[in-house]
Amino acid sequence: MAENGDTRSATLLTGAVLWDGLTSAPAGVRDVLVRDGRLERIAVRIAPPEPERVRVVDLSGRTLCPGFIDCHTHVAIDARSPARAFTDSTAAKTLAAVPVLATLLRNGFTTVRDLGCADVSHHTIALRDAVASGAVAGPRMLVAPHIISARGGHGDGSGLLSDEMQGCRRLAELACADGPDEIRRRVREEIRAGADWIKFAATGGFSTPSDAPDQVTYSAEEMAVLVATARDLGVPVAPHCYGDEGVKRAVRAGVRSIEHGNLASPEALRMVEDAGVFLVPTQYTVTTHARIAFDDDAWRGAPAFKQRKYQRYRRAILDSAEHVAASGVRIAFGSDCGMFPHEDNWREFTAMVANGITPERALKAATSTAADLLGLPDTGVIAEGNRADLVAMPGDPFTDIEATGRVDFVMKAGTIHRLPEQPAA
Repeated sequence: MAENGDTRSATLLTGAVLWDGLTSAPAGVRDVLVRDGRLERIAVRIAPPEPERVRVVDLSGRTLCPGFIDCHTHVAIDARSPARAFTDSTAAKTLAAVPVLATLLRNGFTTVRDLGCADVSHHTIALRDAVASGAVAGPRMLVAPHIISARGGHGDGSGLLSDEMQGCRRLAELACADGPDEIRRRVREEIRAGADWIKFAATGGFSTPSDAPDQVTYSAEEMAVLVATARDLGVPVAPHCYGDEGVKRAVRAGVRSIEHGNLASPEALRMVEDAGVFLVPTQYTVTTHARIAFDDDAWRGAPAFKQRKYQRYRRAILDSAEHVAASGVRIAFGSDCGMFPHEDNWREFTAMVANGITPERALKAATSTAADLLGLPDTGVIAEGNRADLVAMPGDPFTDIEATGRVDFVMKAGTIHRLPEQPAA
């Protein structure tokens, strides 16, 4: 429920226990005054200035946090109908993403990084710009339009096509590039189109048939050329990456984050930590699949090759999740929603905690640490002068991480998009 029609100049939030995104525990009940999209004042008690021009919202019984940030989404991919990536028009996929953006915002995610669509166009950039202009309601977006991949690697979808569909090979290979020259051209084309980030496949994955998650699909030279080309143009790089050798090559090449890393050993994680690289572990989807790897009923209708991969790597995935929890690597929240229904993206919180990550670390992963990764210095922390991205939820997520799934107040840049329901009279 966007409150764009409200003419009052400020909003005063009262009654909530405040957590600022940095400290190890909530600070206690605080009032927060918002004006012109910014956090103007934070105090134990604030008397409403010009009461007739200030909207007061009572958030008693709730914890107030910085707006959540999901650093790994696919807003234009539909997990329920994956074939639509090859059959729907660009316009249809773009329109289908509009309610997805509204859902993510209602979940409390005021910023997302989208890491790849399955379309020959750069339509996620158009979605980003539509949100920024106010034409579409949703989280602010940073976008890597496609996943650059070696042929036969994780971003090459041609292995998913039947013989009759091979005419769609151009779509399946939409961001494939082999060798330094083709890679440079592809990176430059993505940035020319308006990319905020570059994403590439450093290893294979689970959802494509022609590769494996521990296979490295780009040489060290190719990765170095890719990252250097993006760096020259001021754009950071995020590799899809599971196994140790892919992680190590990507870190040496100079990437800013490792996406997934779900087979990484303690040695590889120490290398990530020492280099100051962020890890976006997408644990909800990966560890959930690992735990049901041998439950044939759960895989009914899914590709057999995908289940076989999860059976093969199950133990390594679960061991690596323990290694991440024990490590000092900087973890940023990323759900990989689009690979599963977008409305469940908040469940990444519960998965991280179930895998041994503390609630404090998980919450920071989606606020201050995520903002650091994305280069958003006025976001992810509740502090005077910062952007007024705020969420509130009944209960305390530090003692009950499931509270993150009960968000009922959302403010983005000072505009209220969700309000707690009022009890019936």
